Amino acid sequence: MNSPILHFISPPVPYFIDCGRAYYRSGESHISRSNIGSFDLIVVTKGTLFLGEGTNEWAIQKGEAFILRPDANHYGTAPCVEETEIIWIHFHTFGAWDECEGMNACLQNQSALIEHHKQTAYLNHAEVCPIFIPKYMKLSQKTMDILEQFFQLEHEPRSLRNWKRQTAFQLFMQHLDRDLAATSDVSAFHLAEKVELFIRQNFTQRITNALLQKELNYHPNYLAKCMLKVYGMTPIDYLQHYRIEQAKKLLIQTEWSITRISEEVGFQHGSYFSSCFSSKEGISPLNFRRKFIGNG
Repeated sequence: MNSPILHFISPPVPYFIDCGRAYYRSGESHISRSNIGSFDLIVVTKGTLFLGEGTNEWAIQKGEAFILRPDANHYGTAPCVEETEIIWIHFHTFGAWDECEGMNACLQNQSALIEHHKQTAYLNHAEVCPIFIPKYMKLSQKTMDILEQFFQLEHEPRSLRNWKRQTAFQLFMQHLDRDLAATSDVSAFHLAEKVELFIRQNFTQRITNALLQKELNYHPNYLAKCMLKVYGMTPIDYLQHYRIEQAKKLLIQTEWSITRISEEVGFQHGSYFSSCFSSKEGISPLNFRRKFIGNG
């Protein structure tokens, strides 16, 4: 069964709110609700649950999971035909998110979603990354074992229980994200991550396509294809993007001159840095600084 994909931008990562178990006798249905304000992850551990969201209908079987949106109408589409048990987890995010028909649509929309994220999440100078979670999924045994940790914590003191549940939830989401990546173009994802890591570790140095080819042993065209697929930009575009993101941190956190900051993040000329910064951010480096700290 093909599944839409929920595309989150982080930080902040989606956070755990509450969890529990629910039981349905034969003939009972899931209740109808609208705009509940949080995502509702439903995992069926016994039987089959018949769900609708908007105009779409789903039959979720044992070992499968489904995520209901916080802003939609949910309802049972049919009574359970046997005893059915579920685990439910409510979670949410303050970051930007979207629902797309597939991974390609997510990647095509990623740049726009990140720009929206920077406004709604107030993270103009933070490095962000995408999280991809299938709306419908079959869960591995390892993922099911992580879910059980939520209920093994019932006898912990509340303060410890809440911290540990947040940790377990983030581990659970990480597994879903990586499992989805494993079913996509694995080689492209792995190579794009290698390019991104090399750029992040060496962004203050002079990086060219020829250097990337030498270091990673792939033709620049293929490296660009992989980076475009995963990050929505070429390696050189990502390099400039990353340098500007680092510059934004220095503009806010230091009193260094614009010239020094441009040199610290790998630009050879301050004027070129200012031009690139203004083009990308729609504001000069000096005005960006004044916007946040009131002086320059």
